[in-house]
Amino acid sequence: MATNRLDILKQMVNQDQNNSFARYGLAMEYANTGDLAQSVDEFRTLLQRDESYSAAYLHAGQTLEKLGNIEEARAVYKKGIEVTSRKGDSHARSEIEAALLLLPL
Repeated sequence: MATNRLDILKQMVNQDQNNSFARYGLAMEYANTGDLAQSVDEFRTLLQRDESYSAAYLHAGQTLEKLGNIEEARAVYKKGIEVTSRKGDSHARSEIEAALLLLPL
């Protein structure tokens, strides 16, 4: 039986690989526990399966930045701006645009 948040989220993702909400939660939980590499893996999988999951772009980019993967973070942010613009999600777009502007050149 799952006893903590990470175990519960893993179990949810194992039961439904296409559950974007659970996979996002799992990626965030990995980031919160300091397992940034695993977090990025989950974000990559999420965005491959559900390109329209707007919130994942900001957090995936931030996690990539923490790992020092600046160019990949830049690419994720740019893709996030495209997706959020297409969806009309101006709040998420503005957050991603701000993160992109803060990246070193």
